[in-house]
Amino acid sequence: MSGGQEDDYWPLSGKPFFDVILTKSHVQPRYNLFIPSRMHSLLPSQDTQTVLAYKDKTWNVMLYTKTKRFDYSWKQFVDDNHLKAGDACVFELMECLSTKVTFKVQILRSDFPAELLGKISGETAGAPIVIE
Repeated sequence: MSGGQEDDYWPLSGKPFFDVILTKSHVQPRYNLFIPSRMHSLLPSQDTQTVLAYKDKTWNVMLYTKTKRFDYSWKQFVDDNHLKAGDACVFELMECLSTKVTFKVQILRSDFPAELLGKISGETAGAPIVIE
């Protein structure tokens, strides 16, 4: 890492987290980001205002608890941070109240070789990236 990139990554605090390798469905229209089932029991049972914190900025999204996904405001986070398919995000659950959830986010940029990018379909969770 060079040129201040060290500040982009930090050790996890031991709080619950999930990670996602972004696919087309995360970063292009419909902009769907579903929370993994192993996190569901930790989240409020009602739709909740959620803060995504990255570096020194925050973004407000709604967490729909019935479908366990972020609303369309997730698109603003994607756009502002120039996320693309193949990048990865780590979401660390820093605060979880009935009225507010806060995730601290780390972004890990992909520099996948072009021949691997073609293998990322991103249409469903059942289509994982396989590196042979």
